Amino acid sequence: MNLSFRCIAKLLIVGTILNTVYTTAVTAAPKRPNILFIMSDDHAYQAIGAYGSKVNKTPNIDRIAREGMRFDRAFVTNSICGPARAVIMTGKYSHLNGFVRNGNTFNGEQQTVSKLLQQSGYQTAVVGKWHLKSTPIGFDHFHILIGQGPYYNPTMKTPAGNVKHVGYTTEIITDEALKYLKDVRDPNQPFFLMYQHKAPHRNWQPSETHISKYDGETIPEPTTLYDDYKGRSSAASNQAMTVAKHLSPNDLKLVPQRGLTEQQSKYWNEAYGPKNEAFKKANLTGKELIQWKYQRYVKDYLRCIDSVDDNVGRILNYLDESGLADNTIVIYTSDQGWYLGEHGWYDKRWMYEESFRTPLIVR
Repeated sequence: MNLSFRCIAKLLIVGTILNTVYTTAVTAAPKRPNILFIMSDDHAYQAIGAYGSKVNKTPNIDRIAREGMRFDRAFVTNSICGPARAVIMTGKYSHLNGFVRNGNTFNGEQQTVSKLLQQSGYQTAVVGKWHLKSTPIGFDHFHILIGQGPYYNPTMKTPAGNVKHVGYTTEIITDEALKYLKDVRDPNQPFFLMYQHKAPHRNWQPSETHISKYDGETIPEPTTLYDDYKGRSSAASNQAMTVAKHLSPNDLKLVPQRGLTEQQSKYWNEAYGPKNEAFKKANLTGKELIQWKYQRYVKDYLRCIDSVDDNVGRILNYLDESGLADNTIVIYTSDQGWYLGEHGWYDKRWMYEESFRTPLIVR
């Protein structure tokens, strides 16, 4: 399968899902299905149990796969946050929808899936990460992060103005999604809810619940963590996203984290302070230093995923308890893939499969 076909395959998969939903809507069936679209940010398929993860467990996301369908060949067409989201909204390549890089402003006047569903009688809402700069159009309700948004204490944009929250963003996004499902929507109309997490995007700040998880464990290293890039052009070896050289002190939690409350800073320092002191005393170099950086990075990344999985579970439980599950299509995906040390990298800015292959699960 060549690159162009893989890109086309991703569009066909997403297009088929959206076309099926739209066709269902316009036929005015007695009871049209609700649609819950769950999207995380930079969630590597390698870090999902249903995709055979060797590094973590995701029981709630796995449940969607177990009760539904797992797509093994889902690929994005532009592996970066905002452009990937614009493709999903429009079903068009980046050069056609106009959003080609982060920092652009999405043209909400063009046709989008939310507009089509809204016109077909669906209530439409987006909660969480938007990252398209413009105000959402085609949504009856929105409660979104401003830009990338922080992991803690976010200010979020709503039709009534900005709202300051205190707490962990993954949990707050879920609180707001549940509030929409319980109190805001009209129970007599079908809904389309885009429930979208910031996590596990860089810089991977865990919640208090998971901040010490994996301590004392060693996460398996990928076989290509120490890739020497032999036989390839200099472009691969010159990528500025190596675990060895390019993780910042902030990424590695070696400097104070900004934007935390006094209580949040307290448990943060209790969790990282002793480990950071031990690292400084060890004075690691060479391969041992790379190993330490990899373990620090990947554990924080997985801790953020653990919070996403917990909160997906909260939503699934509510669907069950409220009787909505039987008539709600649930989709789980990510805006793109991510490197978990493969080829010595983190991030997604190099289009090997780890970058542009993404999880896609539908129930």
